[in-house]
Amino acid sequence: MIEVKMEGLTKTYASAERTVTPVNDLTLTLPAGEVSAVIGESGCGKTTLLRLLAGLEAPDQGTIRFYEDGREVQHPKTAVVFQEYRLFPWMSVRRNIEVAVRHLPDELRTKKVNDVLALTGLTEVANGMPTMLSGGMSQRVGLARALVAEPDLLLMDEAFSALDALTRRRLSDEFVRIHAARPVTTLLVTHDVTEAVLLSHTINRLKEGRVIERYTFVADYPRTMATPGVGALVETVLQDFFTCKKELKT
Repeated sequence: MIEVKMEGLTKTYASAERTVTPVNDLTLTLPAGEVSAVIGESGCGKTTLLRLLAGLEAPDQGTIRFYEDGREVQHPKTAVVFQEYRLFPWMSVRRNIEVAVRHLPDELRTKKVNDVLALTGLTEVANGMPTMLSGGMSQRVGLARALVAEPDLLLMDEAFSALDALTRRRLSDEFVRIHAARPVTTLLVTHDVTEAVLLSHTINRLKEGRVIERYTFVADYPRTMATPGVGALVETVLQDFFTCKKELKT
């Protein structure tokens, strides 16, 4: 599995009106096979960081390096799950998922799609159309499409935020089950502190493009608000937002 190390990462956008630096000398490590969350207020650099990791943007300064078993590797397979479902409405569930592995031979492609359909609980709706699906089911298809190519790095951009509270909880539980069955190094970008605590091993709080606070939480999955320590950590993180702590504890 892939470990990701970012050092001194900086990205600036300039226009005639103003210059902004959403990611500013950021240093962050994503441990191999774990779920790491990034939280923060709007404009703190969460989405820009995700775009840099996805290769959609190039940093102005700093480095992003990937390691497997201590050896540096280049261009790991990366998949993104977006907030919007982004399904092709004229394609079935199966065909939407096949898009990510369309380059593979027929037999191998079919096997991979069947495996991920089973993993994500979508086998029964494989031939259905996106218009038949609920929001939660549609997002599950998006997750299946990201996983079918067996990525080394999974990036989740507010993936559950558009769902109602009950559906979000159910899909979060499904994600925990799926990640346990097929571990992959994951960055979870979210504004929901509770979601970050329930799903991640490490929570990184960003402010002005830097990690200013890091929280680690060791507890078995699945977690609920009744899990010892969950409620206390949620309250700690929220209080740190209110008190505007600015220095990273190391």
